[in-house]
Amino acid sequence: MNTILMTVAVALCLGFALGVLLGVFKKIFAVQVDPKVAQIQEALSGGNCGGCGYAGCAAFAEAVARGEASVTGCVAGGTATAEKIAQILGVAAGASVRKVAFLACNGSKDCAKSRGTYNGIQTCKAAVLAVNGTKVCAFGCTGLGDCAAACTFNALHMGSDGLPHVDYEKCTGCGKCVKTCPKHLFSLMDATTKGSVALCSNHSDNKPQIKKDCAVGCFKCGLCARKCPEKCLDVSSGIPVIDYSKCTSCGECIKACPDKVLHLFQDIVARNGHSENSGSTASASAV
Repeated sequence: MNTILMTVAVALCLGFALGVLLGVFKKIFAVQVDPKVAQIQEALSGGNCGGCGYAGCAAFAEAVARGEASVTGCVAGGTATAEKIAQILGVAAGASVRKVAFLACNGSKDCAKSRGTYNGIQTCKAAVLAVNGTKVCAFGCTGLGDCAAACTFNALHMGSDGLPHVDYEKCTGCGKCVKTCPKHLFSLMDATTKGSVALCSNHSDNKPQIKKDCAVGCFKCGLCARKCPEKCLDVSSGIPVIDYSKCTSCGECIKACPDKVLHLFQDIVARNGHSENSGSTASASAV
């Protein structure tokens, strides 16, 4: 009995001593954390999307607190989040431009010819590595949904036409789809952009082959550039590139394009691009 009591007493003494030592060590080796970091992280969207350029919300919050990142860096949170962070830090928020994703391809399964049945791993990355995609057009959307799977904010859905559709009410411009697409068909644009966009990424100069591969592919006729009254289209790269500082959204290039490659970006955004719609987000009616 005495042995048991002695063992219990020794155990209690050791536990107490270890507890005291741990408390001392905690104070000695404590890492000072800026309380603003927790406040900033609380103000963020919490999506850990990486659109800010950091590994996640916690890393971004620490960078902002240290003055290494802008208060407007949270693309998912937008202006509202920037204002909250600015208030925490006691600084001016400044302007925050909202970015959204844009898919430069309109080659639906009805327009772009398929290579055949693909039986490999059902991801765009795997299909591109194996057979350079599922379509004859080497530049076309593979259509297996890697972008939609990567979207943290449920802003991308695969449509019945085989293309991803952007919901512009939900898109935060985090850029995950841009990084994920193996064909590099996505880009980020200012949500307020007004002017034409080209829904094709085929830079080949083989005009007859372009028409065979995709019914809505740009075959480099140059009519858009010639008809533009503001001379704001450059087709030297093989795809119409628009100078938005000159574009007036007059729609003359859209009328001139025989394959309806060009559409007004503001019209695409206005329709929101919900995946429930049977048409592509890019299927804007010509002006």
